[in-house]
Amino acid sequence: MKFGIRKPSVRKRIAAQTSVKRVLRQSLGLKVPRGYGWLTNPKKAAYNRIYNRTTKDGCSRVLLMFLIILSFMCTIYGSNLFSPSRTGTIHTLLWGKEDDQAG
Repeated sequence: MKFGIRKPSVRKRIAAQTSVKRVLRQSLGLKVPRGYGWLTNPKKAAYNRIYNRTTKDGCSRVLLMFLIILSFMCTIYGSNLFSPSRTGTIHTLLWGKEDDQAG
């Protein structure tokens, strides 16, 4: 069993979408509702349950870092960073100049 960040494989994705087993299941209507994998293939369901709980998706790590940086910015610049009274604050923090507020 692998641990760590998942590495998606285009070859495996295409192979799964074009398999004979999938075509037969879809055309004959032999589908089982989501969550019933333990009924159709218990060994695979047990493996997937452990795998999904022990690995992390790369995208979730990027989102986590963004949230950490955002919370850090909120502690430095105050909690009213996104309030309407401070229009253009994010733009000023990122690019160093005020937005043009034409009214």
